[in-house]
Amino acid sequence: MTDTELEAEAIKSGTGVSALITNSQGEYLLHLRDDIEGICWPGYWTPVGGRPEPGESLADTVAREVAEETGLTIPLREFTTVQQRNAEHLGKGPIAIYTGHWNGDAHALPLTEGIMLHWFPASVLPRLRVPPWCREAIALHQNARTSLPVSEDTSP
Repeated sequence: MTDTELEAEAIKSGTGVSALITNSQGEYLLHLRDDIEGICWPGYWTPVGGRPEPGESLADTVAREVAEETGLTIPLREFTTVQQRNAEHLGKGPIAIYTGHWNGDAHALPLTEGIMLHWFPASVLPRLRVPPWCREAIALHQNARTSLPVSEDTSP
């Protein structure tokens, strides 16, 4: 199967997208979702994301969702895919995770849905209402960051 066919199959099977956006302090930009009936993960802190529109690639979806929900247009790259295995109203299926970097005031972003955007260090996640798939994605990201080799320029 070609990459295009795989992506088409992923979209057909309900793949969502999410963007792990970090700043220079290593904090994650999380979105407090509305606590209303009928949406995935109501009242939870999640990275920005959503679902593809018909014919939309996952990369285009994540870029659109980030722009729509935060006003940001930043480079995003594929990172991993995690699975949601939860009650129907909380979401099921794969989530394609992308990563990006931005330094700025989260509270100054033009919020178009949800309650607020805020920067959090990974160490605070156990105290927040965060979906298991989000915890998994951030743990994978943290592990990837700590396993990167130290370059000669950055060693003490």
